[in-house]
Amino acid sequence: MRRSAHIDANQTEIVAALRAAGASVEPKLARIGDGVPDLLVSFRGMWYILEVKDGTKSPSRQALTDDEKRWHAKQQAPVFLVNSVEQALAVLK
Repeated sequence: MRRSAHIDANQTEIVAALRAAGASVEPKLARIGDGVPDLLVSFRGMWYILEVKDGTKSPSRQALTDDEKRWHAKQQAPVFLVNSVEQALAVLK
């Protein structure tokens, strides 16, 4: 079931930092709904899928939704959960 996409408060900052590091970022994946992650990132010939959570919120408010859990569980490649610019940039290392 399609649920409205929610953009975490830090997503714009994370996208800007990834682009400044030289990555290409597609930030509109979450619009698909059904637990699809937030960002598709390409960097130096590799693809990365990032699920962004707001690191200023409590751990329980950063938890994956049921739709996100189902989507992540059926993938055959990693989905990186990030809650800060530093974590997002570390994924590219």
